[in-house]
Amino acid sequence: MFKVTFAFEDGSKVEAFANAGDNLLEVARGANVAIDAPCSGNGACGKCRVQLKGGEVDSKKTLHISDEEFEKGWRLACMSKISADVEVLVPDIASAYKSRMKVADLSSKEEIAIFEKAKSQIEETGIQFRNSLEVVELQMAEPSLDDTMPDVERLTRALRKFMNLNRIRVPYAVLRKLPDVLRASKFSVKCVVRVTPNDMFVYDIFDSKEDVIMGGLAVDIGTTTVSAVIINMATGEILAKSSSGNGQIRYGADVINRIIETTKPGGIKKLQDAVIKETINPMIHEMCRSIHLPENQIYRMCVASNTTMNHLFAGINADYLRTEPYIPAFFKTNSMFASDVGIEINKDAHIIMAPNIGSYVGGDITAGALVSMIWNRPEFSLFIDLGTNGELVFGNSDFMMSCACSAGPAFEGGDISCGMRATDGAIEACTIDKETMEPTYKIVGEPGTKPVGLCGSGIIDVISELYMTGIINPKGKFVREGKRIRHDHYGMGSYVIAFEEEAGSSKNVEITEVDIDNFIRAKGAIFSAIRTMLSSLDFDVSMIDDVYVAGGIGSGINMQNAVNIGMFPDVPLEKFHYIGNSSLTGAYLMLYSTEAEKKTYDLAANMTYMELSTVPTYMDEFVGACFIPHTDASMFPNVHQR
Repeated sequence: MFKVTFAFEDGSKVEAFANAGDNLLEVARGANVAIDAPCSGNGACGKCRVQLKGGEVDSKKTLHISDEEFEKGWRLACMSKISADVEVLVPDIASAYKSRMKVADLSSKEEIAIFEKAKSQIEETGIQFRNSLEVVELQMAEPSLDDTMPDVERLTRALRKFMNLNRIRVPYAVLRKLPDVLRASKFSVKCVVRVTPNDMFVYDIFDSKEDVIMGGLAVDIGTTTVSAVIINMATGEILAKSSSGNGQIRYGADVINRIIETTKPGGIKKLQDAVIKETINPMIHEMCRSIHLPENQIYRMCVASNTTMNHLFAGINADYLRTEPYIPAFFKTNSMFASDVGIEINKDAHIIMAPNIGSYVGGDITAGALVSMIWNRPEFSLFIDLGTNGELVFGNSDFMMSCACSAGPAFEGGDISCGMRATDGAIEACTIDKETMEPTYKIVGEPGTKPVGLCGSGIIDVISELYMTGIINPKGKFVREGKRIRHDHYGMGSYVIAFEEEAGSSKNVEITEVDIDNFIRAKGAIFSAIRTMLSSLDFDVSMIDDVYVAGGIGSGINMQNAVNIGMFPDVPLEKFHYIGNSSLTGAYLMLYSTEAEKKTYDLAANMTYMELSTVPTYMDEFVGACFIPHTDASMFPNVHQR
């Protein structure tokens, strides 16, 4: 047994013990040490870099670490086996995804304005903002020797007179506190109840003198990030907000790697704990502390997430999603409560889940479709949610069709040598001077933060600029020379955005021809999915009236650059609209409004799902789109004019 010490840049340390031959990344996972591993530890991404500070590990040499870096002690955790006592430095960048990732939540004025506009548009359709939760106030006669009615019957009779319902359910949690609350309040109480046409459920009981807030929790569980809000269920007011990296990230950047992880012994529980115990519950506690609201006063929760995340959240086997015929355990469920999955709010809180419509189109898209308002417009609109996967909805008030494409982790910085998530040091926007080839860029973080790598929006900008300035050709190969153009001993070209001396890392921040090729395939997946879906309806891109872009990456995307590289269709820029985190907004609407919840179920039931893997022409479309902007120049006339 050997001691493994994980040291961090803030001076803190975590110690663990391991056997000879144990994988260092697995040891870190077992010790709850966050080390980003988008490829889930198969050595493909090179993101799980750690530095030896003492001792040694049995580590394979990889192309992701140069000879000079290897001499300085840099290793890939996933390629290292324990062979002695060892201490390794875990750099900040390896764990930044947990708390410092740039997220499309409701933290900026722009995002709040988009959210308020969405609320107004939904309300204008006639959908009412009301739900089944209420606070009722009761005054009961105190018991006596002449009136020996039990407490629970006294309460239910009073409620029955108030609501004229025959069936009233009082759970154990309320029954346990009932005698004390009744006597302390002199039988004058407030009850938090859920009222339906058939029955009433009592969630809580308080002294009538107390101010009672009915809390509700809306959560968007993304593959990469999680965002949440606590609201007042009586008024709809947002009381608290929070966002975090999804704790499951260390098991892989994409859903397939995470599903594979669940097939290992204890894997389902491990993935469920990562999103609930490590991510959502800490967010709940943080928000409740900030507004002085007890967690058990959150009486309802709504979750919007993709189909795989829904399964992993619920602790249900998701393995059948990745194998033909790609069958989920459920599309819609109303049978889940907080106590079932360990969400630390009121144990009897009902969990609403935005419905899935396919194996890879989930509740985040049905919630987003509600917010996009496609269903209420006669014009043909395209809704795109960009994240670890690309999900699309096309249609109008008469019909809607959806599909999902596996864009891979490129939009999150995976498969890109200097790619990273949108955390401190990520270049999120870039321009390149056509004459000098010198870059100008914007970095995530405080002023003065040095560049470390490129996040999704930055990669789009850099590739667009390289193409539009003639530095690369349509195949992504470098055709100009200059001080920022490098070639390795294999002849592979790269463009240096920040040299080592001006970067916040131990090497140049650069993008290579291999990186560009990987990203061309990712953007090609998006555009070919759009084309395939439209072609199935005998439509073409000229018939798109509006494009609604959602998701964390969407917030930073330069739409023109996305068109330049052939990711989005070549339509006028005024047709593009960013609609924020539509998944979180949709979850909020479903939580607060029973009518909005029902409308989302209706949208899901009436939306056609296209499984791209079964469409023979999809691969032809994909091959054609693996070019900048496309092999068919006529599809991008405005790009070629520029």
